[in-house]
Amino acid sequence: MHELLHALGFYHEQSRTDRDDYVDIWFDQVLPGFEHSFDKYDDSFITDQNTPYDYESIMHYGPYSFNKDPRYPTITAKDPEMTKVLGQYNDFSSLDLLRLNRMYNCSSSLTLLDQCAFEAINSCGMIQSLNDDADWARTKSTPESHDHTLIGQCRDAGFFMYFDTGSGRSGESAFLVSRTLYPKRKLQCLQFFYKMTGSPKDKLVIWVRREDGKGNVLSTVAAGTIMGDDDRSWKIAHVPLKADGKFRYAFQGIRGDPAYSAGGVFIDDISLAETHCPSGTWRIKNFSQYIKTYGVGEYIQSPRFYSPEGYGFGIQLLPNSYSVGYIGAFFHLTSGENDDLLQWPAGNRQVTITVLDQDPDIRLRQSFSFSFTTDGKQLIPGG
Repeated sequence: MHELLHALGFYHEQSRTDRDDYVDIWFDQVLPGFEHSFDKYDDSFITDQNTPYDYESIMHYGPYSFNKDPRYPTITAKDPEMTKVLGQYNDFSSLDLLRLNRMYNCSSSLTLLDQCAFEAINSCGMIQSLNDDADWARTKSTPESHDHTLIGQCRDAGFFMYFDTGSGRSGESAFLVSRTLYPKRKLQCLQFFYKMTGSPKDKLVIWVRREDGKGNVLSTVAAGTIMGDDDRSWKIAHVPLKADGKFRYAFQGIRGDPAYSAGGVFIDDISLAETHCPSGTWRIKNFSQYIKTYGVGEYIQSPRFYSPEGYGFGIQLLPNSYSVGYIGAFFHLTSGENDDLLQWPAGNRQVTITVLDQDPDIRLRQSFSFSFTTDGKQLIPGG
């Protein structure tokens, strides 16, 4: 991605005219012949698109770039805390994307259809149904019950949608319906964060409602169902949709057993993009504790997931892979319920593993992804 931005006209961040206000270049530590990599240019040669200096830019060198002695850096930030973030290559920073959009006059995302964190009082145009039993409530964070966006850290901010399942009767429900959407593709992925704090019998059903040009309903299809559970923390969900024309999506909260519910259903940070959903999502709680307690080579085993073709697969994650401080991830196929119907060996299948940045704004995430293609000739002996 670094080289891609070069091809699109970007220079290194530390080449900015004002770089000396933010970083120090230690030329005495630069490898001979690479001094030009730290040249500074004036405004007639490069432009910052009227944006601040970006320590997190994917175009910024790391502290030890082109150094002749591994003990000493070639570039440091004047603010020592910022030196730690120099040289990230996971993804474009928010300012990288802003500059790219300004440079090429792009005003909107090509794939993002809808996004809502419920911070605005209009709830992003979402509406309550008039033909159900109850309503969702736009609710402000409290220390006891916080939102996902701001995690309750800001006073008078941080909202989510809440459906109370501790009152009323079993089977009663409430619909929260999106604004009208006009897709350009025939597939979408609805991503949102949720938690269930009521009865295990509570349900959250996601619907797709197709409409004609006059707003008449053509069809309504259930796209996914989430049941109540004992995990009362925020979790991420991905629901694939296949709308091929004007549509709305909707969340239906259903009361399972109000007599045994002391909570309800929470929703926050919705994103709808015209992309494929991941085949599986593995959430690991308290991962920092695994890093502290697992020895070199010890691993955590994921649940079994299934690819769109039906292959079973899993991930082994090593908090301390070949050395303390280095995380390893290993992909493997596993036996599954479709094995007799599949082609073996399973060569020429693309696999992408993503470590997800959970920034509530999907456009600002700096997730790390690694892709590879399986080789049908590389088999485990005796497997």
